Amino acid sequence: MNLKENILQALASLKANRMRAFLTMLGVIIGIGAVIAIMTLGDSVTGSVTDSMSGLGVNNVTLSLQSKNDEGRGGMREMMGFGGGTSAGEEDLITSEMLDELRANFPDEIRSVSISDSVGSGQTTSGRLYANLSLSGVNEEYVIANSITVASGRFINSRDDEGSKKVAVVSDKLAGNMFGSGDPLGQQITITVGNHVGVYTIVGIYEYQANAMMGGQTVSDKDLSTEVYIPLSTAKRITRVDGFQSVTLITNSGVDTATFIEDATHFFDRFYSRNEDFGVSFMSMESMMDTMTSMLSTIQLAIAAIAGISLLVGGIGVMNIMLVSITERTREIGTRKAIGASNGAIRIQFVVEAIIICLIGGFIGIVLGIVLGSVGASILGTPATASLSNILLATGFSMAIGVFFGYYPANKAAKLDPIEALRYE
Repeated sequence: MNLKENILQALASLKANRMRAFLTMLGVIIGIGAVIAIMTLGDSVTGSVTDSMSGLGVNNVTLSLQSKNDEGRGGMREMMGFGGGTSAGEEDLITSEMLDELRANFPDEIRSVSISDSVGSGQTTSGRLYANLSLSGVNEEYVIANSITVASGRFINSRDDEGSKKVAVVSDKLAGNMFGSGDPLGQQITITVGNHVGVYTIVGIYEYQANAMMGGQTVSDKDLSTEVYIPLSTAKRITRVDGFQSVTLITNSGVDTATFIEDATHFFDRFYSRNEDFGVSFMSMESMMDTMTSMLSTIQLAIAAIAGISLLVGGIGVMNIMLVSITERTREIGTRKAIGASNGAIRIQFVVEAIIICLIGGFIGIVLGIVLGSVGASILGTPATASLSNILLATGFSMAIGVFFGYYPANKAAKLDPIEALRYE
C-alpha cells in the first residue's frame, strides 16, 4: 500500500468516526490554537512597542546623571528617568560647559544635543476656558531628537534662547481648547505653574501624539495635559538651576554606538572621577530596543510553553484513540498480514493515520489561533502579525506529535501475530 492509499484510508477511517476523531483532535486544536494565539499577540505587541521606540529615534543616546550607589542597575532606569536614592546637588549636574567640550571632542559622532528642563505642571486659563499643561524649557535641537511635527508657525530657535524670550510652542489640543477655530499664532497665554505666573506669546503649534508605550490617551481632549515648550534659558530663570539631570545626544548615521558610548564615558571620567556620589551613564535607544524585544520574546515563549502543555495532553489522546482503533481493527490487521502485508506497511498505515489526525487538528488550531490572536491584538489597539515561521513551526509540531504518539500503537499493530489477530473477536 503506497502513501496515497494510506492517506485515503486514514481519511475514510476518520470520516467513519467523525465525533471520535473530532474529540481526539480537540486537544491538538486547543494546544496549537493557544500557542499560535499567544505568538501572534506577542509578535503584534513586540512590533508595536518596537515601532513606538523607533519613532523616538534609533540614533538617540541618553546621557544621565547616575548615583554611584546604583551602578550596575542602570539601563531601563536611566532611560525612564529614575535616579538613585541620593539627591544630586547643583555641583553634581551635567553642565553646558561639559556638553560644549563633548561636542568639540566628538564632532564626527554627535549630530546634535537635545536639552530639556522641566518646570512643572500647571494650567493656562482665560475666563472659563482652560487647558492643562506641562511646561518645559528646550533648546532648538530638541525637535530633532523627539520627532515633533510643527503644524504651523515654528519651533523654539537659538535667538529665543539667547534672548530668554517669553515665547511658547503649544499643542494643537491646547490651541483647540483655548482658541477654538481661531488662529492661535501671535496670541498670548497666561501660564501658571506652582508659584510661577508668566505671559507667553505663541509662536508655533505642534501635532499632539499619544504615547503608545504609555497606553495612549485616557482622558478627554478638554482635560488632556500636553507639553508647552519655552526657551531653555527662560526655563532656567524660573527653576534657577544651571545644570541638567539628563540630555539626549543624537549621533550621525553609521556611528558605532557602543564605541561612542565607551569613548564618551572615558571623556566624562575626568569630570566625575573625584565625585564620590555621582557619575554619568549612557543608554542608547538601539540597546534599549534590543533589551525590550528580548524581554518580550522571553515572556512570550514562556507563556507559549505553558500553553503547549495542552499539546502533550492532546498527544496522549491521539495515542489512546489509536490503541482503541487497533483493537477494533485487529481482524483487519490479521487479514492484511495473512495476504502478505509487511510489519513496516502496517506500521506506516497507522503512523500516517495519527499524522493525519494531528495535521487536521493542527490546521484548525492554526486558524483558531490566528483569529484569537487578531482579536486580542485589535483589543489592545495593535496591528495583528501572524508570523509564517510560527505557522510552519506549528505545522511541523503537529506532524511530530503524530509520529511520536502514533508510533507506539502502530508498532504494536505491526507486531500482532496474524493467526491470533484472525481469531480475535
